[in-house]
Amino acid sequence: MTKHYNTKGAADENIADLDISTKSNAADFATAIDVMNENLIESSIFKQFPTHKIIGEEGVGTGTIPPLTKEKTWIIDPIDGTTNFASGLPLSCVSIGFCVNGEPHMGVVYAPMTNELYIAVRGKGAYRNGVRLLPCTGEKATKTLSNAIVCFEFGYAKSEEAANNMVGAVENLLKHGVRSTRTLGAGVLDLCYVACGRMDVVYTGMADEGWKPWDYCAALVVAMECGCTITHLTHSFEDMNDDGKLRSGYAFNLYSKTMICGVNEQLVEETQKCVLKKTPMM
Repeated sequence: MTKHYNTKGAADENIADLDISTKSNAADFATAIDVMNENLIESSIFKQFPTHKIIGEEGVGTGTIPPLTKEKTWIIDPIDGTTNFASGLPLSCVSIGFCVNGEPHMGVVYAPMTNELYIAVRGKGAYRNGVRLLPCTGEKATKTLSNAIVCFEFGYAKSEEAANNMVGAVENLLKHGVRSTRTLGAGVLDLCYVACGRMDVVYTGMADEGWKPWDYCAALVVAMECGCTITHLTHSFEDMNDDGKLRSGYAFNLYSKTMICGVNEQLVEETQKCVLKKTPMM
């Protein structure tokens, strides 16, 4: 990854080295480095833990994502933010999550161009480059939508209905008034940045732009260990617990197409109501 970043746009750049191949559509693609990263990670895991299961983005491809069982399972995104990476934008990362009993237990996220390594273990806190991240107290605990930095991703949705839903949500935010909005192109980093207070809330799922398990898993542990609130933006039957309550926190449904995560529960609820409010264009 670093070699490509360092040569992008320079005389020694060789775009052919990426060997780009499309997946579901032209905007959804993988590079040879995605595959190399995943193979490296998987071989290292199997060497140490030969009985563990692995769910990797490139291994799944456009096929059905294997179900998450009670077995010890690693969920991998070899490059989150592939479009950023291929374009030379520095916001991309490698994401490795580990699940125990069907729930995230550990997360490791490395962003090579910002040289930031996030590590979090359930019940043990979250760290960036070895320094513990602050919990969601003080200013974070009182943050409201009006003074929040709100993040969202538009994804690959192209239909008129999908576009209206996504743009309508942003229209609602602008009419309400927020400090600023961001779309970074890397869902894992979105969650890590909310966890460390660089942004205040992130959501997905207004249309077909919803994320996959490898977009959530590792960074969810980082966010939870900082005291963030994470739940579903909208929900279906699969997003409910056996007791009929909406799954949230570590019980969040990693296979859900909708998510909202913020630095406090009130901000999450306020943002949720705002973006889901119907607008005339919708």
